[in-house]
Amino acid sequence: MKFDYDLFVIGAGSGGVRASRVAAAHGAKVAVAEEFRVGGTCVIRGCVPKKLLVYGAHFAEDLADARRFGWDVPECAFNWKTLRDNVLAEVDRLEGAYGETLSNHNVEVIRERAVVTGPNQVRLAGGRTLTAKLILIATGATPVVPSFEGAEHGITSNEAFHLDRVPKRVVIAGAGYIANEFAGIFHQFGAHVTLVNRSDVILRGYDETIRDRLLTISIMKGIDYRFHVKFQRIEKREDGILLVHMEGCDTIEADCVMYAIGRTPNTADLGLDSAGVQLDDKGAVVVDADNKSTCDSIYAVGDVTNRVQLTPVAIREGQAFADTLFGDKPTRVDYENIPSAVFSHPPLAGVGMTEGQARNKLGSVRTYTSDFRPMKNVLAGRNERALYKLVVNAETDEVVGLHMIGPDAPEILQAAAIAIKAKLKKSDFDQVVALHPTMAEELVLMR
Repeated sequence: MKFDYDLFVIGAGSGGVRASRVAAAHGAKVAVAEEFRVGGTCVIRGCVPKKLLVYGAHFAEDLADARRFGWDVPECAFNWKTLRDNVLAEVDRLEGAYGETLSNHNVEVIRERAVVTGPNQVRLAGGRTLTAKLILIATGATPVVPSFEGAEHGITSNEAFHLDRVPKRVVIAGAGYIANEFAGIFHQFGAHVTLVNRSDVILRGYDETIRDRLLTISIMKGIDYRFHVKFQRIEKREDGILLVHMEGCDTIEADCVMYAIGRTPNTADLGLDSAGVQLDDKGAVVVDADNKSTCDSIYAVGDVTNRVQLTPVAIREGQAFADTLFGDKPTRVDYENIPSAVFSHPPLAGVGMTEGQARNKLGSVRTYTSDFRPMKNVLAGRNERALYKLVVNAETDEVVGLHMIGPDAPEILQAAAIAIKAKLKKSDFDQVVALHPTMAEELVLMR
């Protein structure tokens, strides 16, 4: 049977773009359908614009610290619209660059919603039906919006980048990385932030001592936390003020409520049942180690599979898919020791097993910590302390986890993650001469 395309990709985010580009480079005839904007969550409404807001927020502390370093800094006013518009302009530039990359690799970009209508067939929103030998689902995930009276008055991270002004009082629902990152951003821009969560655990999955340190520092900065709290309803007054009624906590007045309670795979109304594609209980596409679904001609990569919701993982999966199916280079993604970071204030990062995970899995564990005040914080008169932690297999001396919180922690961890991936021992760390004076030298000085 002759198909219109060798590969039809639904979703032009990080995973879909990489898979399309590489498959086309291998000689495949490829089309990718995107109903919103090329670039996906990370580029358009996620990591990239978020990190630019984080940079902008850091200037609040940097300007204050500069005075202690001899700089005559006048009182500075922050203009949200200037930052917002510059960030959105950068997003526009990146979207153009992604589209150009696809065009340069002879990938046809179809700016319409596409749904699956069979194992080898898709239908576009405009009515056209197209066929493909293989279909790749790379539709990503979308923020969860809770269901209760007045929930429509809240926003998600998607809308946070388009606000007209920085709200004076923000309530953030959730305690994961998105919640903590935006708590830091809004706080530095002068908002009063209240973070509410159903449990008393923040950043589930990160090392307990590191996340406890972030909680302590955040509370010292003035961010409020309300734990063991459930939303009942949100009431919008005539003056626009939101009254947030909760179970387990007094009613809070807010100018903005933001939901950061997780992300759900974008599989609704995608027609996957028409091809016998199995979804799990969270709506994610079930795939095997080669990204194949329960339909032999349909594959999926990235957040829509709900394996590891990280941009670089989606890119690796897209590359592996294209190399395996079109490049005659069978490749599988290694999910062990994936580094991750939270761009909070201060940021934290980790790779490998937490202390708790190591004790459960290995039994015999040694930990090494360095709890110190970064040199810059000392002169700035800032009491904020950094914390680094090595988790070591006591029997083999292998460093199985590295976790840190403090200035530039994600930048430091990216290089250090190579050592964890390479299964280096604590003795290997000890043999490295310290690079002084740096914060990172603490990694090789723990005894």
